[in-house]
Amino acid sequence: MTVRSDTLVVIPCLNEAAHIGDLLTQLLADPGCRNATIVVADGGSSDATRDIVAKYVASDARLRLFDNPRRLQSSGVNGAVGAFGGGMRWLVRIDAHCRYPSSYVETLVATLVRTGAQSVVVPMVTEGAACFQRGVAAAQNSKLGTGGSAHRIGAKSDWIDHGHHASWAIEAFRAVGGYDETFSHNEDAELDRRLTQSGARIWLAADLPITYFPRAAPGRLLSQYYGYGRGRARTARRHRMRLKPRQMLPLLIAPAVLVAFASPLLWLTAAPMAVWAAACLGYGVVLAAKARDYCVLASGPAAMIMHLAWSVGYWRERVFAPPPPPFAAQTSLSSDVDGIVA
Repeated sequence: MTVRSDTLVVIPCLNEAAHIGDLLTQLLADPGCRNATIVVADGGSSDATRDIVAKYVASDARLRLFDNPRRLQSSGVNGAVGAFGGGMRWLVRIDAHCRYPSSYVETLVATLVRTGAQSVVVPMVTEGAACFQRGVAAAQNSKLGTGGSAHRIGAKSDWIDHGHHASWAIEAFRAVGGYDETFSHNEDAELDRRLTQSGARIWLAADLPITYFPRAAPGRLLSQYYGYGRGRARTARRHRMRLKPRQMLPLLIAPAVLVAFASPLLWLTAAPMAVWAAACLGYGVVLAAKARDYCVLASGPAAMIMHLAWSVGYWRERVFAPPPPPFAAQTSLSSDVDGIVA
């Protein structure tokens, strides 16, 4: 059976056995996937992810399993576009560790057509299950954790310069060279910068919020935001971008902590760090009271981890790493199909 496709749906994933089956069931029922090719770009999962996907592939010709040996989401999407994107009109990126509204793909494609945008991005709402994870979610859903990012706080449909990646006119994605696979973090903002510089327009579809499940352990949250900080620094350096105020404030955190611990006998040097810590913890108390959930008290410490890790990552990249080279179109966008497993 040959399926005529105009939409390529790519799911970069790694060890998502808990979510991938339900996600594929939803996508296969989405009217927007009626004429779609759905590619799971797997980074070498060691759980049951690949077995689950293989069962779906065996029963539906729209599905493909694709190897992503570099394990980065950027390389998974690029590779899938190179292997399956020929003749396609639309590209949709689906992250496995999220929950999506019904008819998500259909609505994304309709929005691309209606607005004439080259990219449609969506708002993100964070939701936690375990106690610390609920605290992280509360922080990430507030100005404490996001600084008021347009696609996170009170989103309204409008033209913007960056948002959570969802869909593109595939011609525009190819025209700017796809994701930069040297970026392990912030590859989305870096791509959006090249898109807008090329004259492409990005539409935020506020009616399509997705639900994201955050890191459930402090160490994993720290590692994630350290990477975010490094990625943002690389993007800013490559494109000579000025940071927004909400991004500049966290930059002060690492120096404040360093000064406080470098001069332990001079209590005044600890004042900036103390003010920041008190503000985060106090904000967490307010969020917990509003939510009537004692677990949300963890939002204060979670925000401190996020701020500090982002700041350290940014300064580490800015001070000690060489500038990123100019962007070069990624060869994986024109690859053959040797990564196809099934």
